[in-house]
Amino acid sequence: MFPGIPGYLYYVSIALQIICVLHCIRKGTQQKWIWLIVFVPYIGSIAYIFSEILPRRNMGDWQDGLGSLFVSPAARIRRLEQHLQFANTFNNRVLLANAYMMAGRTEEAIELYSTSLTGAFTENEYVIHRLIAAYFKTGQYAELIELTRKVYATPGFARSEAHLFYARALDLTGDAASAEREFKKMKGRFADFQARYQYALFLRRAGRDSEAQSMLEDIVKEGPHLSSRERRASYLWIQKSKEELKG
Repeated sequence: MFPGIPGYLYYVSIALQIICVLHCIRKGTQQKWIWLIVFVPYIGSIAYIFSEILPRRNMGDWQDGLGSLFVSPAARIRRLEQHLQFANTFNNRVLLANAYMMAGRTEEAIELYSTSLTGAFTENEYVIHRLIAAYFKTGQYAELIELTRKVYATPGFARSEAHLFYARALDLTGDAASAEREFKKMKGRFADFQARYQYALFLRRAGRDSEAQSMLEDIVKEGPHLSSRERRASYLWIQKSKEELKG
């Protein structure tokens, strides 16, 4: 236990951490939250609860979300599979595909995402972005690059994670010049910290250590100037940048 903290508060802190981490895993929340919850007890858990659990439309939704913490991923997938068998709708297909992704069943998720892009949903940006993520996860970079053409010009693409996957896929397929053009589009003061961190790694692999060093230093320097919410969102990449600088 921590000095000066009553015993019961210590156990409350542990309970909050467990609930929040489970919610992260069930909902596929970004890993940055887990770092904050584990290494900043109380503050991290409370921040997560107010940012990710409480902002639901009504208490019934919140209770349903909290109850889902105790449903195993396998049970949730079985339930979603039954829903899809009963009603083969776009929404049911995408929900099941998302559950497959969270469970590491990426190829099955790809099949569902791909077959969902038909009819009125052929250009559905959300599913295309999810499919881009799935292609990156399975190393299907050529398919990812081809699919990106559908959403490249859309307003939401420029600052999306799909854009980062696209830049990294270009790099991994040997098109370093095109990859750097995309990384530069995501670069800027206080811009996406994950994209800039990945760009710094790209520069290091290219032997451009001084540029990489400067970019990592900028990421770390900007951290204290972020709002509390922005700092939580970028915590993981700021920490990784610090570790990279030490290495």
